[in-house]
Amino acid sequence: MTERKKLSLGAVTARADERDAADRARAWKVSPARAEALKERARDMRRNPTPAQQALWERLKDKQCGFTFNREVVMGSAIVDFACKTRWLVVEVGETEGSAATIAELSDRKLREVGVRVLRFAEPDVLENIDTVVKAVKDELQKPFEKPKMQEGSNAANR
Repeated sequence: MTERKKLSLGAVTARADERDAADRARAWKVSPARAEALKERARDMRRNPTPAQQALWERLKDKQCGFTFNREVVMGSAIVDFACKTRWLVVEVGETEGSAATIAELSDRKLREVGVRVLRFAEPDVLENIDTVVKAVKDELQKPFEKPKMQEGSNAANR
């Protein structure tokens, strides 16, 4: 008589999660060690949001815009402030001038190359005009977009 397979939520799930994380890292061409460091940094950023990020999160969470958003999501070698994965939309809050803006622009360009739409707002705009920012996000969510085609041998566009 053959032994019957048992369903398990323990170690098998943990190994599957590790394998999925490694696959995602490879798809974005990020080393597993770097991916793990980014994951830890994102966790820290979720625990310590800026006032502008906290204010915007209060307006985006719980599907208030009609779609699910996640905070501080690792995408490739970047950590984005808010991501709506089903609509391929990223919302960033931060610097719009100086060296930080240059780095942000490079990050935005990499995301756009794989088909992710990026909205970027300055912190003062979020704090002073939150309704305008939320309206811009809602408008972008309603725009039709074309889901990017996956490249052969890569599932980066699907993550």
